Amino acid sequence: MPYRFLEDQFTADVGFVASGDTLNECFAAAAHATLEVMLANPEVLEVCEHLAVHVESEALDLALLRFLEELVFYKDADQLLLRPTRVSVRQQPEGWIVDAELEGETLNPARHQLSADVKAVTLHHLSVRCTDGNWEATVVLDI
Repeated sequence: MPYRFLEDQFTADVGFVASGDTLNECFAAAAHATLEVMLANPEVLEVCEHLAVHVESEALDLALLRFLEELVFYKDADQLLLRPTRVSVRQQPEGWIVDAELEGETLNPARHQLSADVKAVTLHHLSVRCTDGNWEATVVLDI
């Protein structure tokens, strides 16, 4: 996957850098990385639920934060583990809009190996930038 974890930089946090050829791919990679922080075996996740999410923000990095917060919210509120199947990030005059389709299933302790309880997406080191034609996002999750 197009992300790498940042080792030994955070104490009660997990940081990663997600990347993609497009902004959509970068946001999707960040969502996959967030799921992998929560679930040690994301490959066993079955498709039982489909959800659409829509977030808006004046700033691109905050749009990513709000998008990832949706994954954490559904995990906490409904015990749903979700991954993106489609992500659309676009800029409007008033800011950034993220629309995504998510799929996954309800947490099943018999099949899902939880690795960390992500409590929040933080503002610490949060950034989204285009470097040499490639998009890169740095995210720190509070665990």
